[in-house]
Amino acid sequence: MPRRPSTTRCQCWRRSTTTICRPGRVRWSPRYHRQSRDGRRLQAHHNPLEPFRLHRRGAYRQKQVDREPRAVPDDVVEDLFTFLGCHRDRALFSMFLSSGARAAEMLGMTIGDVHPGEGRIYVQTKGLGGAKEACPASPEAFAWLALYLGELAQDGHRPAPDEPVWWTLRGPTRPLTYTALRAVLNRINARIGANITLHDLRHTLCLRLIENPAITLVDAQQVMRHRRITTTSTYLRPRIDEVITKVHEHYTRPKPPPRPLTGWTYDPDDLADVFGNR
Repeated sequence: MPRRPSTTRCQCWRRSTTTICRPGRVRWSPRYHRQSRDGRRLQAHHNPLEPFRLHRRGAYRQKQVDREPRAVPDDVVEDLFTFLGCHRDRALFSMFLSSGARAAEMLGMTIGDVHPGEGRIYVQTKGLGGAKEACPASPEAFAWLALYLGELAQDGHRPAPDEPVWWTLRGPTRPLTYTALRAVLNRINARIGANITLHDLRHTLCLRLIENPAITLVDAQQVMRHRRITTTSTYLRPRIDEVITKVHEHYTRPKPPPRPLTGWTYDPDDLADVFGNR
């Protein structure tokens, strides 16, 4: 069994935390933690006549890996929808793929947040203090949603406008949780041999919007609800599989036929006079 922390250790940790977190103390890295605890001033030996040297990142902070967005290929998306076994899952994944909503936002959506006539849904975006934002959804997603709600009505369950949209299908009727939704996706991944996550569907939608010439980068930012356009601009970077395909096409394309030289030539009459061919 793991050893429980003693009272003395807890008191020392609380005293150290109180010392570091009081006003005027820097608390951004273990290096600053040690200097504050020892009572030494940060940059104590710095020459005041020289400017401070700015670092790209704090001490002891590892460089973050710049990962490219993971998009789901179209054939894998078709396999995913092939193995969906009920209208609820088809409606749910269609909403994910057409709205770009996050998992918590989708599961927190209520019946009153669905507006099929306007072609949009409302989700509670993180970081906005409970405010809801509109997201577009495809007509196919609303069609599957209507079939799913019809099945719920046949089973005797009609959710109120303030109740969740997504419910469990087995056992007592209760709101669908992230764990249950993740279990559905894990079963499908095992059958098709993929490793799709729910957030990959959001990446897929953004890449599809970027590839559409009729949709601007600002439009894609509005749909994805990114706070900064620099976040959306990361999707402009070409994917490595597309680059490799284009380079292979460049290597295997046939060589162009040689072009004849189109320059000036001698007059045939002058050549005949010089060489005496007349």
